[in-house]
Amino acid sequence: MDLNTVQQIERAIDALTPEQREELYLWLDEHYLQPSDIQLKAAIDAGRFDERIARAVADHKAGRTEPL
Repeated sequence: MDLNTVQQIERAIDALTPEQREELYLWLDEHYLQPSDIQLKAAIDAGRFDERIARAVADHKAGRTEPL
């Protein structure tokens, strides 16, 4: 993609309404994961948070949590 194309895309995004821009952001989030999203998804899929989640649920059931 050449610089001219990138500039055209930037101008088109600048011309969007706030609602259209929000729709674009949501679409990008659904279709193009950021590196941190990919790492987090891999960690969740690998079960790296399972023990912490189980401990948090147990703490909540035992009444050791407070509302935010």
